[in-house]
Formats: sequence, C-alpha cells, structure tokens
Amino acid sequence: MSFKAVGAAVVRALWTKGQGTPPLARSTRASALSTTCSVLTAREPGPEASRLSPEQSCEPGSDGPNGDVPSSGEPAQQLPWSGEGPPGARGRSSTAVPTRQASYLWARYNDTKRLVHDLIPPGACNLLNSSTIYANNEVDLSTVDIYGFDYDYTLALYSNALNGMIYNKAKDFLIEHFKYPKDIHKYDYIPNFTVRGLHYDIQKGLLMKIDAFHYIQPGTVYRGLSPVPDEEVLELFGGTYHVPLEQDSGFYGKGPKLKQFMDIFSIPEMTLLAAANDFFIRNGIDYDPVHLFKDVSEAIGMVHLKGFMYKWIMEDLDKFILRGDETDAVLHRLVSQGKKLFLITNSPFSFVDKGMRHMVGKDWRDFFDVVIVQADKPHFFTDCIKPFRRLDSNGDLQWEKITSLDKGQIYKQGNLFDFLRLTGWRGSRVLYFGDHLYSDLADLMLRHGWRTAAIVPELEPETKVVSTHRYALSLTWLQALTGLMERLQTHRDPESKRIFEEWQKEREELRAMTKNVFNPQFGSIFRTCHNPTYFSRRLSRFSDIYMASVSCLLNYDPSYTFYPRRTPLQHEAPLWMDQLCTGCMKTPHLEEMSQIR
Repeated sequence: MSFKAVGAAVVRALWTKGQGTPPLARSTRASALSTTCSVLTAREPGPEASRLSPEQSCEPGSDGPNGDVPSSGEPAQQLPWSGEGPPGARGRSSTAVPTRQASYLWARYNDTKRLVHDLIPPGACNLLNSSTIYANNEVDLSTVDIYGFDYDYTLALYSNALNGMIYNKAKDFLIEHFKYPKDIHKYDYIPNFTVRGLHYDIQKGLLMKIDAFHYIQPGTVYRGLSPVPDEEVLELFGGTYHVPLEQDSGFYGKGPKLKQFMDIFSIPEMTLLAAANDFFIRNGIDYDPVHLFKDVSEAIGMVHLKGFMYKWIMEDLDKFILRGDETDAVLHRLVSQGKKLFLITNSPFSFVDKGMRHMVGKDWRDFFDVVIVQADKPHFFTDCIKPFRRLDSNGDLQWEKITSLDKGQIYKQGNLFDFLRLTGWRGSRVLYFGDHLYSDLADLMLRHGWRTAAIVPELEPETKVVSTHRYALSLTWLQALTGLMERLQTHRDPESKRIFEEWQKEREELRAMTKNVFNPQFGSIFRTCHNPTYFSRRLSRFSDIYMASVSCLLNYDPSYTFYPRRTPLQHEAPLWMDQLCTGCMKTPHLEEMSQIR
C-alpha cells in the first residue's frame, strides 16, 4: 500500500468514526485496536487524563467521553462539535460537549497512533524501485518512432566530484579575475548543502525553497550559510511568505528579482553564492548582493566557456562518467527495435565524441540519424535565425548550405524550425530526453507537441529515503495527526487548547524530521511540508514521464504504455484502488538491468 493510501485510510477511518455512517471494514487486528482506552503505546497522556479514575476513563470500544457507542452493526454515534453540519462549520453550540476533554482527546490520539502502526505492515515499502519510470501523462511507447537525447546528465551522468571542481575553479576566478578577497579561499566546497530547484533572491542575497503556490517554505531561507529566522523572513517579504508572480522567476527560471536554479550544474553555483555572501556578512564588509550574483554567475560560466570542465572529464573519463555501459545498452536496444535516434546538445563535438567513445565505442555515430552539437538551447527551440553548419571528421567548420541532415554527419548550431523541415519529425512520434526542464523540455512540449522525458538523478537517493520504515511511519503518523487535529479542532476549552498546543509541537517536529532526512537545509526537491515544490510543478507541467536515468528504459517493453496515477482531488474520495495495487510493485523486466549492472 502506498503512503498516500495508508494516510488516507487513517484519516477516513477517523472521519467515519462517529458521523452516522457504518465504520469501514478493517482487519481483525485493526478492529481490536479500535478502542479509546487510556493505555498508551508511544507517549503518556496529559496530567489531567492520568488522574482519572477507572470510572471516568473511557471503556474499551467507546468512541466518546461517556462510553456510549453503538454495536458493530449500528451506525456510529455522532461526535460533538460546535453547531450542526460538517466539522468546522459554524453554528449553534452543542449541548453534548464533554466535561473531561483531556481523557477523550488523548484516547483518540492513542487510538489513532495504534491504527497507524497497524496499517503499515513490516517491509511494506521495501519494494519501492528507483528504476521506475513515472508518468505525468499517458505515453504509449508503441507510437514513438523517434528518440531524441540531450548529452550532459542525460546520456552521460557525472559523479559528484565534478561539482567540487567547478566550485573551486569558479572561486579562483572570483579572486584572480574579479579581485575578490583572498580569504574566500578558506571556504571549501560543502557537498549536499543545496538541492536543485531552489530560488535565489538577487537583491536580498537569499537562497530559498518555494512551493507550487509561490509560498516560501519556512525554515528553508538562507543568507550565506546561516538560516534566516522565520520572523525576519516575514519582515523582509512584507509580512507574508508569498512571492508575487511579477517578482518570481520567468518562463526560463530568470526573473527581475528571483532566479530558479534548475539544472544539476547549478549546484556548485548556489554553494559559491552562499559561501561568498557568508564571507562578507561574517567579516562586516559592505557589498552589493546584485553585483555579487552577477560575478559568481560569470565565474561559473567561465569554467564552462574556457573549457575547464570539458578538460577535467576528458582527462579522467572513468572517474567522472557513471554507468556508461547502461547508456550503451539503451542505444543498442532502441536501434535493434528500428527506432530513429538523434542528439541535440550544447556541448562541443570533441567533448561529446570522447565521452561517447568511452561509453559506446568508436562507431557511436552509427546509432544516431542526426547529431547536433553547440546547439545553444533553449534558443535552438525558439529562434529561427542560426543556420545549420556541418563539421568535418576533425571538427572543423564547413560552409556549404545544408539541405539535408544526414546520418553519420555532425552539425553545429541551427534551429528547431529547420530541423523539423528537414526531418519531418513532428508531434507525439518524438520522445525527447533531457535534464533541464526549461532549456530541454518546456518549448518542445508546449509549442511543438513532442513527448518529453525528464532525467532526475535525485530520484535514486530520495527513493531510498522514502523506502525506510522510519520515514513511512513518521509520514503516515504526521498525516494522521494532522487529520485528527482537523477533526477535533472544535474543542476549544482551555484544557483542549493546551493539548492541541502539544499536538502542534509534535506535528512541527514530525515535519522537520521528514524534511531533514532528505537535506538538512532544504529537504526534498519534490515537496515542501505538504505541497509540491515549484520544481515539482514544473516537472509535472513540462515532462510526460520522468526517471532517474535513461537506463530505466531497459525495464520496459518497447510497446509499454505509461499510465499516470489518478490522484484524488481534494473534493474526491481519498482512496483509489490503483494506489493499493501499484505503489510498491516491482518494476517489470528487471532481468536485463541486473545483467548490465
């Protein structure tokens, strides 16, 4: 059972108890645990409850402070709340408000906690598979004839060691080229300080995580290497966590005041921004955050433009390129199935050629019907100005007019409009893979109707976290506790308010724990406390399917159809049968993957 299904089952059970509807069918063990006695499993009740006599305490099987419950064949008694109608509705006061609220609230708390433990069987999430392909939209692979690929972090996955080298070289450029203080050298690279998809306030010098509704997640705002207190964040943003649309990043993640860092190469850039800000703040040196942002961005760009990154990788391919044999297997399989392949990358030919020779072999170009390098994406997809140029076998530019895109040749620059005209590859016959949601995928999906596949390497480590029993239990209890607080919030006497303060404190601790297990500073790239992140919103908008690496294709038949899960809307039933059946299933066709690895 998926976590969402478990949480939904708990919340639904809570809402059903005492609302004039028959109780949900449950296992014998769950039914046996459905008591509201004051015996605790994980924490002791409040002091008021502990002083109750056996006569005052709730009897086994009761659902309210007075122990009045129907038998299993009768409708459950309606729980008291202020007014008539659904919980939370305003109306006349109920005459059935219990006199001893503490025993009642703590009994409901303990009953819910036991139910959570019962609903998560041992090993329920051990089968979660990081090699799964996830669908935002229905995709039938049998209708896809043409597969296109980006190169960096798509066909070629790089080790984390590359991030540290980019950071250090860009730091050198800040000091040597931009004449920044030499003491910045003392700031070593911090692995895993940041995560992809964060926003950076250019004028305030703040790094933060924003959710799909443009709200800053409390506790994820950093100035330099230090967190900014939530009270100060509210003051800086006019008393709200909301970021107005006109201030947010634009279509390609770049706005007048905020920039969103969307590709994996941006990890060292965010870390260097944090380190440089921290240096000036700790040393009491006045500085302009806007100029600092521009200088760091240019220093990072110099690492790429001057070819340092390409040089490092080409000098030690075994160190930096990961799982090249799996890329080789994917290309062999697609070609053997009669699919056409093409490559569009911003990287130069010499770099791509050496990496592909390492992964696939010297005849790698035979796999591709079209190869385009230095494409200048995203402008390749939006402009129709730059013509295609051909490179010879040495990588030298040829100046003849391009009237066709031929297999075995290497082309430079160009634009998508000429590409479509010369190839005739249009619409949903084409599936393009890339790691950058804006530069690789957005225009192809929204303007040209191609199918798109996002490569999200972070899925692998995050799936490992989600698969742990501790996380499953904490998340499900968090959802159940939240549902309990929502259900019982109409108990507003002083005694109940003190209990709710305790519950709210525990809820905040659970939210912090479920965040910190992914990243202590910013949490998961996919979620804030309860909403999807801004990154997740873009991921679902610009990709039909997404996966940890292209090698995930090896797990599926060439005619496989990906179906998105029907996720309940807020006003719909909280549980769908497909969630019960698919959440923890093994991925089919894993034999080939195991042979490769």
